[in-house]
Amino acid sequence: MTQFVDRRLFLTGAAALPVAGRAGAFPSGAIGEDAFWKDIASQYDVTREIIQLENGNWGMMARPVLDAYERNVECVNRDTSYYTRRGMIADWMRARDALAATLQVQPDEVAFTRNATEALKALILGYNRLTPGDAVLYADLDYDSMQACMDSLATRRGVSVVRIALPQPATRQSLIDTYAAAMAANPRLKLILLTQLSHRTGLVLPVREIAAMARARGIATIVDAAHSWCQLDMTLADLDCDYVGINCHKWLGAPLGVGAIHIRRGALSAIDRDPANPASDRDTVQARIHTGTVDFAAPLTIPAALAFQARIGSRRRADRLAALRNRWVDQVKTIPGIEILTPDDPTLHGGITSFRVHGRTSTAENVALSAALLEKFRIFTVHRDGPASGACVRVTPALFNTMAEMDALAKAISGLLETPPYRSKPT
Repeated sequence: MTQFVDRRLFLTGAAALPVAGRAGAFPSGAIGEDAFWKDIASQYDVTREIIQLENGNWGMMARPVLDAYERNVECVNRDTSYYTRRGMIADWMRARDALAATLQVQPDEVAFTRNATEALKALILGYNRLTPGDAVLYADLDYDSMQACMDSLATRRGVSVVRIALPQPATRQSLIDTYAAAMAANPRLKLILLTQLSHRTGLVLPVREIAAMARARGIATIVDAAHSWCQLDMTLADLDCDYVGINCHKWLGAPLGVGAIHIRRGALSAIDRDPANPASDRDTVQARIHTGTVDFAAPLTIPAALAFQARIGSRRRADRLAALRNRWVDQVKTIPGIEILTPDDPTLHGGITSFRVHGRTSTAENVALSAALLEKFRIFTVHRDGPASGACVRVTPALFNTMAEMDALAKAISGLLETPPYRSKPT
């Protein structure tokens, strides 16, 4: 039997792989929650040099996923073009179909990208229903690269670009009202970028409601779900939106270099083909993306990542991440001088939440605050700038983090306020 046939058999059964690593069997949901999450954490080889609370850049692969990836790398490296030109496309399509099933969309509505940025860039720059004089809109909490793409439409499409600041503090209704007001104030608005879960503060938008309002006015929405999918308990079907970009290497925990673009049936013609693809190619979602040669092993590992997460469950995973967030937030939100930027409303946050010291809104001050947490307490976080209300420090727990580590963060934040330059708290 040839090697590429062996590879097909491996991937066909990937969803049924025993999700176990070198540390032992995957835990059963029948055991207590504490034991369950301790066993989940044991599936990750985490550095002990620091408490890692900056898991928003990308997600660590669990050991069984890493094992599958290493096998895929070995296969692709060994068989090279003999596999990629004969058996790989069928395996690639099976991985795509498994992803689409989990997202609850049709397989032909999805194509792999290298990340959410690549997917969203194709959607924003490729949206061809804009005419000179139209308007497009984005918010202060949207991702930097996507803001830049929206700004570029001024010269590319001759449109005006509207930027809004989301309310801080926010409520579900105030967010809806903010977008409704922007739509009313800009009658030629034709395209809105919505980030479901902000990488800056962790704020979650009521995307479905906002998109429905936009649709009623003839306004298209492009959704950045890079951080929401697999951090929240949601699927793309829940959003009811035509255009979405996601990451697979963040909260799904797939290898680096995998994302996906979603274009709903009936909306495909509104997105231009990538100019690197011949016009003679089939008119598919894949025709909107052209990546060239990629790490083939990474998308082929998607079934293993999906299998690992399926054993946990979407709701249970989301509840755990929110519980880790609540553990430290509940301890520090009443401390004078501390601002929590994400509401406690469970529909408006996931695991990510940002904070700052009151009155210290500059980028430099929050770089220093994050550095102090690392230097004094060995807790790794990251500063974020961009919110209209000022910069902040982002805390991003992952499934391998413990409640004890959240307690350590809360104690560290409290301790920092007793040291210069934070000791003098504003009244």
